[in-house]
Parts: sequence; structure tokens; C-alpha cells
Amino acid sequence: MGPPGPRTRREERTATSRARILEAAVACLVESGYAGATTLRIQARAGVSRGRLLHHFPSRDALLVAASRHLATERLEGLGSRIDGLAGLSRAERLDRGVELMWATFSEPHFWAAVELWTAARTHADLRAALLPEEREVGAAIRAGLARFYGPDLAAHPRYAAVRDLVFTSMRGVGLTYALDPRDPTTDPHLPVWKQAAATLLVA
Repeated sequence: MGPPGPRTRREERTATSRARILEAAVACLVESGYAGATTLRIQARAGVSRGRLLHHFPSRDALLVAASRHLATERLEGLGSRIDGLAGLSRAERLDRGVELMWATFSEPHFWAAVELWTAARTHADLRAALLPEEREVGAAIRAGLARFYGPDLAAHPRYAAVRDLVFTSMRGVGLTYALDPRDPTTDPHLPVWKQAAATLLVA
């Protein structure tokens, strides 16, 4: 089978409206939380009709899960340029830079959109059922991206997976404290600790 042909104008409009709805949903999740991210608010922000929104997303939960995944996917697609920026660095330098870039993701909108959904899913069985397979898929993509990010020499280390998960979960826990105490994440005292721990376990 050959490559797909160019999109028709109708397909372009459909893709554009879907992207606008997803971006509006992410913005509403971040700004207003799960309870405030209503379909009416998302529809108004996206500038689409009710019928258009329901055509793409027949339920609010399906829309919000798709919105969180949309933003995570965009982040993963941007990983290539970051990987290119590590070319020529030593293993220790690449590890330090990788820890910094991992930590930066925990102060970006996709993290807070995901937190809103995780919190709501605790008491919302339908949302949890919709969110879990998406989170597993995104998690696998993140792990694959990190392996490319750090390079084959670090990723092949026998302690790599344990150190990756330890640093990642620690960052997630520290990131949550910023909901109560917003501050400059680049000066967080945990950052040098994560770097030192990773270097000790994977490089030294």
C-alpha cells in the first residue's frame, strides 16, 4: 500500500476542529480543574458548535482523557530536538541534562492536566476505566523516549530502570507540592540530589 494521499479540505477542517477542542479542554483542565472543565466551557473556548464537539467526543470523560493524552503526545513528539541537543555530551553531562529536562516537565501544563484527571478518577469508576489504558500507553512511550534520551550506554546499565523509576516518582511527588507552594522549580533543592543519586548509581 502506498503512502496516504493529501487530506481533503473536509478532513483538514475536521482535524483542525478536533485539535482546537483538545487544546481548549487542556486549558480548561489546567485553569479550572476537572469540575470546571465542562463541555460548555470547552465548547465556548474552542469556538465550535455543540454538534461538532459531540461528533468528535460523545462524552465529557472521553474528551478529557483524549485532551490529556494529546498534550502528552505533543511533549513526546518534541523529544527528538532535545535528544539532538545532547549529541557530543559525555555520559555524566547527558545524565545531568536529562534529569533537568525530566524535572522541567513536572511544572508544565500536561502534568497538572493529568493530576486533575488522576484525582477525579479515584472516585469515578468510568473515568478510571477510560484513563488507565491511555496512561499505560503514554507511560510506555515516556519510558521509550527516556531510553533514547539517555542513550544506549546508560539505558543498558543494570540499574537503569530502577533509577529511572525512582527519580521519576520522586519528581512527581515533589511536583505535587507546587500546587500549594508555587516557586521557581529550577532552584528546587531536590534537583542536585536527583543528579547526584543518578550519577552515583549509573556513572560512578
